[in-house]
Amino acid sequence: MSFPTNRMRRLRRTETLRRMARETRLSRDDLILPLFVVEGSGVREPVASMPGVLRFSVDQVVDEAKRVFDLGVPAVIFFGIPENKDAQGSGADAADGIVQRAVSAVKQAVPDLCLITDVCLCEYTDHGHCGLIDGEEVQNDPSLVRLSESALSHARAGADIVAPSDMMDGRVAAIRNRLDAHGFEEIPILSYAAKFASAFYGPFRDAAESTPQFGDRRSYQMDPPNRREALREMRLDLEEGADALMVKPALPYLDILADARREFEVPLAAYHVSGEYAMIKAAAERDWIDGDRAMEEALVSIKRAGADWILTYAAADLAAHLNG
Repeated sequence: MSFPTNRMRRLRRTETLRRMARETRLSRDDLILPLFVVEGSGVREPVASMPGVLRFSVDQVVDEAKRVFDLGVPAVIFFGIPENKDAQGSGADAADGIVQRAVSAVKQAVPDLCLITDVCLCEYTDHGHCGLIDGEEVQNDPSLVRLSESALSHARAGADIVAPSDMMDGRVAAIRNRLDAHGFEEIPILSYAAKFASAFYGPFRDAAESTPQFGDRRSYQMDPPNRREALREMRLDLEEGADALMVKPALPYLDILADARREFEVPLAAYHVSGEYAMIKAAAERDWIDGDRAMEEALVSIKRAGADWILTYAAADLAAHLNG
């Protein structure tokens, strides 16, 4: 039947009716908050290009973890910024490394908070690339050893999930084999399976001090125009032992996320990355948009496209809003 028998506006008339007819709902359980950890004590350092985001020392990140858990955020993901960096990314797997200490401290203080660790070398290398280099070439296979050692050190520190973000071929299998060989068969792998060479990572690289010192990451991160290749990457990671898959960034790649939702039954994560977050915050600071509504609308679109988990710097603010 058509108009006037059918009137689509009937179920939009009041807020209560809109709530009752709503198809997609954001929950606190969907959210994962990224946290940057630095050396020192008493450090709560704002990131200039990411309004509202701070870098924390280990003692302060414990307090932040308690706060976000009390808001109902179920998980955080750690990114470590060591004081010293070298070509091998030695801090990535150090037993007393920055992420390892943060994981241990937070797990002791907030045992029920799910702790995820980013497994990559870019924050730890002096050249800023995600793997080991020979000249100016990133070496795939030698990097797998360092990445698997890093993941193992995170598991030993108390990580609940390890999340390789480097985009080296074969890294999921290398990490799975290393974890299993040392008794960590129960630790899941959340693979950054479709990570694109995006222009939206700039503010993150400021926060993590991980800008490449030469070249770029297009030889190992995915080419943005490619869609079918993303499904192939995800399928290969599942075959290697990934337990969950991630699409990064989120908003420019909602088609990839929707494709993955139709294709795979495992949990899907999407990373609402620093540039996506910062654009909304910057526009809101200039009163060009309603920042809170725009942020929620963006995250709802990610959920609607098929994400089970959303990594977002707005997680704590959104959880507080949902509580209200």
